[in-house]
Amino acid sequence: MPISFLTGLTGGETMPGESRHAQDAPGVDGAPDGVPAQAPPSFLSAHSAGSNAYDLLRFGLDRAMAVVQALGGMVHLGAPGSSSLYLAVEGGLEGATARHWEEVDRGSPEAPAYAVRTNVPAWTATTSPGLAASSSGLPAGAGLLSVPIPAPDEPLGALSVFTRIPEEPALHQQLRAVAGWIPDCLRGSPGHPELEDAGRPDVCAGPDSSLGFWGWDFRTGTVIWDGAALDILGIDAKGFDGQIRTWRRLVHPQDLPQVLVRADEAIRARTPYQMEFRVRQPDGTLRRVEVRGQASSLDDGSGPRLTGIVRGPTTGHLAEGSAEQALRRMRDGFLAVDHTWRITFANPEAERLLTPSRQLLGHELWEAVPALRTLGVQEAGRQAAAEDRPTELDIRSDTGRWLHVRLVPLPDGLALCITDISSTRRQEAKEAAAEGAAVERTTRIAKLTQALAAAVTGHDVADVLGTHMLPLFGAKGVGVWVHENGQAFLVGSVGYSQESLRRFEGARIADLPTSAQAFIEGTPNFISSAEEFITHYPGIADLPAESGVQAWAILPLIASGRTVGAACVVYDRPHTFSSEERTLLTALSGMVAQAMERARLYDAEHRRAQELQRGLLPRTLPALPAVTTAARYQPTGDGMDVGGDWYDVIPLSAEQVALVIGDVMGHGLSEAVTMGRLRTAVRTLADLEQPLDEMFFHLNEVVSGLGDDFYATCLCIVYDPASRLCRGITAGHPPPVVLRPDGTAYFPDLPVNSPLGVAEPPFDTAEFSLPDGTLLALYTDGLVESGGWDIDEGMGRLARHLHPDHPGSAHPPAPEALDDLCDRLINTLLPDRRSIRDDSALLVARTHALAPEDISCRQLQDDPTAAGQARAHVRDQLTTWSLDELIMTTELVVSELVGNVVRHARGPITLRLLRGRTLVCEVTDGSPTMPRIRRAADTDESGRGLQLIAALTSRWGARYTASGKCIWTEQHLPTDPPW
Repeated sequence: MPISFLTGLTGGETMPGESRHAQDAPGVDGAPDGVPAQAPPSFLSAHSAGSNAYDLLRFGLDRAMAVVQALGGMVHLGAPGSSSLYLAVEGGLEGATARHWEEVDRGSPEAPAYAVRTNVPAWTATTSPGLAASSSGLPAGAGLLSVPIPAPDEPLGALSVFTRIPEEPALHQQLRAVAGWIPDCLRGSPGHPELEDAGRPDVCAGPDSSLGFWGWDFRTGTVIWDGAALDILGIDAKGFDGQIRTWRRLVHPQDLPQVLVRADEAIRARTPYQMEFRVRQPDGTLRRVEVRGQASSLDDGSGPRLTGIVRGPTTGHLAEGSAEQALRRMRDGFLAVDHTWRITFANPEAERLLTPSRQLLGHELWEAVPALRTLGVQEAGRQAAAEDRPTELDIRSDTGRWLHVRLVPLPDGLALCITDISSTRRQEAKEAAAEGAAVERTTRIAKLTQALAAAVTGHDVADVLGTHMLPLFGAKGVGVWVHENGQAFLVGSVGYSQESLRRFEGARIADLPTSAQAFIEGTPNFISSAEEFITHYPGIADLPAESGVQAWAILPLIASGRTVGAACVVYDRPHTFSSEERTLLTALSGMVAQAMERARLYDAEHRRAQELQRGLLPRTLPALPAVTTAARYQPTGDGMDVGGDWYDVIPLSAEQVALVIGDVMGHGLSEAVTMGRLRTAVRTLADLEQPLDEMFFHLNEVVSGLGDDFYATCLCIVYDPASRLCRGITAGHPPPVVLRPDGTAYFPDLPVNSPLGVAEPPFDTAEFSLPDGTLLALYTDGLVESGGWDIDEGMGRLARHLHPDHPGSAHPPAPEALDDLCDRLINTLLPDRRSIRDDSALLVARTHALAPEDISCRQLQDDPTAAGQARAHVRDQLTTWSLDELIMTTELVVSELVGNVVRHARGPITLRLLRGRTLVCEVTDGSPTMPRIRRAADTDESGRGLQLIAALTSRWGARYTASGKCIWTEQHLPTDPPW
């Protein structure tokens, strides 16, 4: 049979050819070293008296299967030195499976043989579908756990169960207890009563008796019968193969255990063997025979034998009077009924248990005890008769007793064995009730512990105590106080009157009477009545009458070795606190103290987290002519952890502006630091005027360098008010929402790039135009997903709510203030902010394009005359813009810039002037070479142009264009701009 053999009951590698056995080998008594042998369970001891071997094994196996919730079980027995183990009793096995286990070779790797051979428990489990084929009816995934049945020299046999839970230590101990009970009870169990001539020599059989010779060789597994013996047994010599396994099938199943046990005793003790049992005849009838013999060994000492005589059915019958007398004296009830359910025998105990007021004998069972028909006895009897095997059930009789009924099929009816189990049931009910109460208390404590662990604020702790502690102890109310700067402050209460609370709220502890100080400070005390309270706290003796409280459990809240407050559990009736309650309340006060300490720390940590978050995000957004902006950051519901969501508005050259939003995955200080690094890197790279794809290449390098655990999403939109064009790029971030002035909203189609930290450059960008007055909304996923929506639904809700509806209005409403818009969106999309688990950021911007009259552009010649053309254009345009104060300075600037292009670069040359918050001068050429400022020596004839430009302007720089580069400068306007 393909079986997986495992070593070690607590784990181990698969070892072919070995069974899995306990690492601690048992001693002689079958218990592991260092572990005392267990006493047999009480239900086994109670059942052992007066039962035969089959019933004992059957009962023990059934109880073992019930205790470990086994799928099936069996008991194998075998004489010492025998080559095989023989199935004595089985339960839950179908025919094919039972036949497979009828005989087990002692040398095989099967679990029962291994357990007997090594005297340790053995476990086998299926490793291939072949097991199902070889053992039909074995549940899939089940294994076989076998424990040896102990005996002085070698195990008597093996007790085995089919189960799926071999790793439970209690399972092994309980099976060992049952196995240890078996040999003692088998040796003390009654077989058939001794024959009257048991003490006389074998040759004294009467003339009407028949004798035959037999011999059993347990080493080879063979049996020898002479002709007379075969005739007595009713065996056809031609069809008998001489094997013990064939002979054992002829023995009645209920007699086989006793036959094997008596043989084992004779071999071990070298005592005479005497046994009476039934054998099945070829026609299906049963014949009772008696065997007598003596144990011996072969000359070479290689194995045990039993030899002797067998007697026919005319000798050794049981005396019917003795049997009836034994049945009447049984401590259990016994009934016999015929095929018509008429009672043919009833002992006094059966009459007492079933119907004390009348006689049972001669009546139909249902007439004498009508309730038995409705209690399932009739169905159980029919099942026993149909299957030719005993059935059992528990019933509750009219007398109120719980009875265990075992129905055994007989040739002429049924036998009912009735045991009063009322005391057992009552004890089980008490134990179940106690266990249920313990389970409920454990469940309540577990919920209280979980709730305290989740409590954030002091009010949360008080609410948890009111919700979970009051039902646990059946109390009326609970109050929690903390001590700060020598004063007592109430954190929260449930079930207290306001009058009794006000007298202590904010009171200085030093100003209270000594007894009241002890009360408010929380000196541990359990007070069972109002009289006892007045004795302990005379300074506040009026409190019981005022509050209506009759019992108190005053518990100090001690955390980290200092008292942080007190909790007081109160009852509206006198209450005596048991030692268990005192212990539990004291233990719970420690958990409450820890929760209160965490709540005290929460506020401080919360303040620090908010300060850190505010420091990492822009304190104010710049006022720019190109866009009007507003932003909001919403932390998580508890607000404790800083998040990785961020935003920024970065002014660029030529009145351009970069709108950036990002999200570093995760929450905590490390994510916040990463967000700060990323925001700094974005601002630095934007100031360098790098193209968006190159900027994101460097950002990806920054995030990748932080480690594999960091990645971030980012979205950047660069708006040019002169051309009204937007250049956009995203790295794993949702696209912005664009709301046109006509009220229609859409999401720009931006190329999809992976998040920063896992992206593979190059990054793709997109370009789209925006009408003047367009509204842009940049956001993080927490804003659109925290309401329980998926991201697509959340984005749709954001787009719909970006523009308020004004039904019935003939004219479009005035543009909504951006701060009001942000507040409205946050309130709409995140209505329950305490429940959100992800922070979110929102950045909205309304575009303002430059007017055409504020833009002037001139194409210059690619020769030395270009500088003069530039100066002339500057004079004309600044005069038109009424910026005469800047004409001279601007002429010097453009002359130097254009001169450098003519000397060091190439055309085409373009001059553009922009009037915005500053005066912007831009000179573009076709060379990608960037100018750089350097320190010129006194003898150098060049190298001072950029120093001159830096001195004349407020800011200057250069950026790449599609055809070359652009050098730009900014000068402050003499008057403040209109915005």
